Amino acid sequence: MRSVCLLLSTSLLLSACAGEEFQDLRDFVKVTGSGMRGKVDPPPEIKPYEPFVYDNATNLPDPFKPRKPEAKSGDLPGLNQPDMTRRREELEESPLENLKMVGFLYQAKAAHAIVRSADGKLHRVKTGNYLGSNFGQIISVTETEIKIKEVVQDSAGDWAERISSLPLME
Repeated sequence: MRSVCLLLSTSLLLSACAGEEFQDLRDFVKVTGSGMRGKVDPPPEIKPYEPFVYDNATNLPDPFKPRKPEAKSGDLPGLNQPDMTRRREELEESPLENLKMVGFLYQAKAAHAIVRSADGKLHRVKTGNYLGSNFGQIISVTETEIKIKEVVQDSAGDWAERISSLPLME
């Protein structure tokens, strides 16, 4: 009888420990995720490609062909073209990005700027001198910058002026 009681109590104790592990977590996931079903919209309908032909009948310019802007009234071809026969100055060999204004002085009633070239040499320049690789002519010299009028060629082959500046480096 004693052995039966011992056997019965042991089996009772073992049955109490036989519960499923993480059952509360499984129940939570089942309840929480029950109403969450994702829905993916169908992909949009893809229309077949229809090529567009640029021709003279449509009067639309072909965007892949270079075109010249229409000349304004009074413009002459080559109006801004630089003088190619002029003897080039020493500072015209370097691009403007390689030149630095490092000083300013006023001498003989004229403003002069001190410019350092890429090779480290110092040059004294004034209004009217040329510098930079784009036919840049100095139009004014102040204590803080040099204003330069450059003449550049656009994609259509015409010459256009632009104003650049070379600030004083501190």
